Amino acid sequence: MTTEPLPDRAASTPDLVVGDDGLARPVWASSDAVLRDYYDTEWGMPVRDERGVFERLSLEAFQSGLSWRTILVKRPAFRAAFADFDPDTVAGFGEDDVARLTADAGIVRNRAKIAATITNANATVALRADGGLSDLVWSFRPAATPAPVTAAEVPTTSDESVALSKALRKRGFAFVGPTTMHALMEALGIVDTHLVGSHRRGTSGVWR
Repeated sequence: MTTEPLPDRAASTPDLVVGDDGLARPVWASSDAVLRDYYDTEWGMPVRDERGVFERLSLEAFQSGLSWRTILVKRPAFRAAFADFDPDTVAGFGEDDVARLTADAGIVRNRAKIAATITNANATVALRADGGLSDLVWSFRPAATPAPVTAAEVPTTSDESVALSKALRKRGFAFVGPTTMHALMEALGIVDTHLVGSHRRGTSGVWR
C-alpha cells in the first residue's frame, strides 16, 4: 500500500509548514500552541457583533509594538479588567479605573492605550446612532481580497485600512492607525490574508 504525498502547494514555499496533523500553516502559527490554536479557530473568522469588534479593536491597539502572543496570553486578564469589553461599562470608567488598570500587571499597563480604550468605548456608544461600530468597520470591505503566496506578499496596509482609519478618527476613535486597522480587518475576516495553500484559506465564508 502506498501513501499519497502531501500536496506540493504546502511544500512549495518555506512560509508554510505542514503539521503532524497534515495541515499547512504559516510559520508563525506552526509551532507555538497558543498561536496555532488562535490561527486554527479564530483568526480571520467573521466577527460582526459590537462587543466582539470593540474587543478586537482594543486588543489590536494594545498589541502595537508587542507580539500578538503576548496579547493572547493576557486576553483573559484584559477581559476581566475591561468588563468583558462591554462598551457601555468601559465608557463609564473614570480616573479610579485608570489607576486600577495602570496597576494591573495582568494587562499591558500603557496609560495612553488604556485611556484610548475608554475613549473608543465612548465613541462606540455614540456611533450607535449612525449604524454602529460593526457596520462602519465592515463597510470598508474591499471588492477583492489579497492572495499572498509568501509572507512577504502579505500587505500591512491597504487603501481600505487607510480610509477606515480616517473614518474612525473622524468619529473620535484613537489608536486606529492604518496598520492597526489592517490587522483588525484581517482578524475580523474582512480580508483573507491566509497564505495560498494554508488549510484556513477561504474558510471564513466571506471570501471563496
